[in-house]
Amino acid sequence: MADQEEDDLQMALRMSLQNSPPEAKRSKPRENAGASTVSDTQEESPEAKIRKSQRELMAAAAEKRLILARNLAAAKAEKSVAVSVAEKKSVPVSKVVKDKVTRPVSQKTEAGSLVEGGKDLNLGEELSPEVANQLFSMVFGNGVSRDILAQWTNQGIRFSTDSETCMGLVQHEGGPCGVLATIQAFVLKYLLFFPDEIGKHSPKTPQQNLGSRRLSQSGSITSGNFASLTEDGKTRALVRSMVEILFLCGSNKRAVIATLNVLSQPTEEGSEYGQKDEIIAKTLEDLSIESAVDLQKVLRVNTYTSQMNAFHSLQRMLPIFQSRMGAMLFLVSALLSRGLESVQADRDDPSLPLVTAPFGHASQEIVNLLLCGQAVPNVFDGGIDFGGGMFLKGIPTSVDVGFLTLLESLNFCKVGQHLKCPKWPIWVVGSESHYTVLFALDTHVQEENELEERESQIRKAFDAQDQSDGGGFISVEGLHQVLRETNINLPTEKLNHLCSSGFIVWSEFWQLLLELDKSLGGLKDSSGMMGKKMFDLYHFNGIAKSVLNGSLAASGGEIPLQRPRLSKLRVSVPPRWTPEEFMADVVVPSNTGSEESTGKDTVVEVTHSEPPQHAPLVDCIRTRWPRAICNWVGDPPSIV
Repeated sequence: MADQEEDDLQMALRMSLQNSPPEAKRSKPRENAGASTVSDTQEESPEAKIRKSQRELMAAAAEKRLILARNLAAAKAEKSVAVSVAEKKSVPVSKVVKDKVTRPVSQKTEAGSLVEGGKDLNLGEELSPEVANQLFSMVFGNGVSRDILAQWTNQGIRFSTDSETCMGLVQHEGGPCGVLATIQAFVLKYLLFFPDEIGKHSPKTPQQNLGSRRLSQSGSITSGNFASLTEDGKTRALVRSMVEILFLCGSNKRAVIATLNVLSQPTEEGSEYGQKDEIIAKTLEDLSIESAVDLQKVLRVNTYTSQMNAFHSLQRMLPIFQSRMGAMLFLVSALLSRGLESVQADRDDPSLPLVTAPFGHASQEIVNLLLCGQAVPNVFDGGIDFGGGMFLKGIPTSVDVGFLTLLESLNFCKVGQHLKCPKWPIWVVGSESHYTVLFALDTHVQEENELEERESQIRKAFDAQDQSDGGGFISVEGLHQVLRETNINLPTEKLNHLCSSGFIVWSEFWQLLLELDKSLGGLKDSSGMMGKKMFDLYHFNGIAKSVLNGSLAASGGEIPLQRPRLSKLRVSVPPRWTPEEFMADVVVPSNTGSEESTGKDTVVEVTHSEPPQHAPLVDCIRTRWPRAICNWVGDPPSIV
């Protein structure tokens, strides 16, 4: 009997492996079933029926595996990847599997995998059980709770539908804010400083040697009105940002994009998002990721060495990243782009999970990976060697968007210049439990105070003439040299008084310069600004909170809406040598509030002179601009 069952199973499998499997025999009920006699039906035992059903299911599964294998084989046939036998022998098993998952593929394969009609039949390679275990353990550890897993598998990468915060990504679950805030920072870079670039089809990273840029080409955005942004522009900015981050993680050589095998790629390029969302949401309805086994079953990855191919592929996959699995898939993509072994090598303590317990927050290593391409755990510049094999890793180089943290104001850490002074005035802001984004519309906020620069220039010239080993005084001849180098025109009586003792002390010289008008090379500002720097900053918190609809509240109605929060702050930064009493008497020009308030709670603006205000965000701002004084209208900007 057993031999007969084995023969039947083999026949079913062979039937399923045929080019045109006999569908009626595999899955459809037999058409002559009604002709069976009662005696024939009675002779078939329940056990026989079960075995028969099992054989049919196994045959169907075999056929599905064959179809998938054929599709994968057809795609792999075009790949031109050579792995030497010697390298295979010398690399550990986990390394071999990792290379198999993340090895670069040819551009021809990348472009060819996208099939006409918007469908991608090649869903990518699956992870081996070893790599899946390593990945899952690295991210979540061994004792992760279901709540944390739910947070990371129920957060899509989607823009706000509210007109005033439409440039921002919405966060509904706690935990993935570190991923969303970093993507948001890069999206703002494109929307604010490269609006013309996002309209082009070329997905190359914008050139960074453009110097200081203003938003003169988009006056509506410079006024803080983001409602003018188009959906297509925002989508392109999002895709470009994701591609840039993944290639940054891949040392600008490759990007790995993770997707799910339970989803076919979005169909028509122009089909409605609502229809795609409904299909994807229904498909993911019963999907649960609770272990490495679950992850290994559904995850598929593709590797790209061309930014153009990655851009077009990710553009087609975007509805998947907008689904509830989006944040998780992007984190996996970033880790695989960097390489799991490289990620572990970046860290000071590889034994700890990247998602921190007990609340499931993204660690600093995740944020740093997305900001600078390396999963280093610290925020200072470079590294610190304590000797004895103890070496702490920080940010290795300058970055496009930076990072500020409340923890620095509490003296728990020190953010280096790489993160504090990025190429563009955009910062991810960290608190004890959340990540938000701070940004400016003008790159000039990064420039030093004019009078502070003047002070540095004069002090450098003075120190060059100091022959007292740092005593702080120079000779009369040295003073004349300083005056010539710095174009200072001292009146005769003041010059004689300064030189009467035969040597010049810095403190006396400096006090004289504070009283000397700028037109004569001094530091006295007849405008009354005294070197004070004033600019606007915007703060975006992606967590959707209940706020009141201002237009209805004015008429007595109160309708709470779930939307992110965007705040505008007026910042005044006096120079570092200004007396403390000056900071207590800040005068804000009346024209700074020329824009009328909309009455809504999402955007707050300064409309008149107010005393300095304080919130935890101000402490973060002061780590970048010491002595900064901030004002806003409405509720304080929230970093939690």
